[in-house]
Amino acid sequence: MSAPRLGIGVIGAGRVGAVLGAALRAEGHGITGAYAVSDASRARAQELLPRVPLLDVPAIVERSEMLLLAVPDDQLGPLVSGIATTGLAPGGQLVVHTSGSHGIGVLAPLARAGCATLAIHPAMTFTGTRDDLARLVGCPMAITAEQAFLPVAAALVVELGGEATVLPEGDRPLYHAALAHGANHLVVLVDQALDALSRLGIDNPGAYLRPLLEAALDESLRRGSAALTGPVVRGDAGTVAAHLEALGDLDATAVRGARGDTAATYRALARATLARAGLAPEVAHAIQQLLDAAAPDAGEGPDQDAATEDR
Repeated sequence: MSAPRLGIGVIGAGRVGAVLGAALRAEGHGITGAYAVSDASRARAQELLPRVPLLDVPAIVERSEMLLLAVPDDQLGPLVSGIATTGLAPGGQLVVHTSGSHGIGVLAPLARAGCATLAIHPAMTFTGTRDDLARLVGCPMAITAEQAFLPVAAALVVELGGEATVLPEGDRPLYHAALAHGANHLVVLVDQALDALSRLGIDNPGAYLRPLLEAALDESLRRGSAALTGPVVRGDAGTVAAHLEALGDLDATAVRGARGDTAATYRALARATLARAGLAPEVAHAIQQLLDAAAPDAGEGPDQDAATEDR
């Protein structure tokens, strides 16, 4: 292995930061330090970045040629402002963040201090384990930077094993919304289906759903809405009505603390399906009336935890 080319400080040793730090370390870069707040992040840093010291942010900034900022979106701006205010960031330092929704505008305070700023977002769900390192190979990664620094961003993507796509600053919010809507909301949808099957007493509902969901995902990625099947597309209003009644009962009988939100999700997604179904107007109207009918009050859902660096 050649001598390390850059000393990289990882600020935010969550699921993304620790994995990307490990990948860059494997390419010959040195990791100067990692900043980890939670116990989970500290354990992750020890697993993926062994022998890397856990330091505070000023110490990492001072000793690093490149900063990898892998913190939640809402924490990125205050972190950057704080680093810029300290005056520690020297001109010529490379600063990279991994947020999907932000471009380089959020890094402007450091750019004014003379830093080269890049935004690199891997389009991947991270588990924060070594399994992610293999998943980086061929992973699409959106890069945003000033024209002069795009080759630097592209080179880092190559080192990570990914495939770079240049994304303009103003396009990043919609880009990230598309990814979050597709991936995060898919998890919610699958979780609701798993819950319903579990309530029926089906053993291993994940294995039961796998063939259906894998086929549906494959077809939808290839064909888009042309892959739609099911009662809405067929115009089976009676089946839709039966679904709504069954899901309403499911939500109404949820044990205390359960979500009780499956019927509302079904209604919302069925409306979107109906808009793509191309049904005869009278059939579409009948289904629309069912979906728009007042749903029984399922009560308020559980409190949601605040975002953390590990999400």
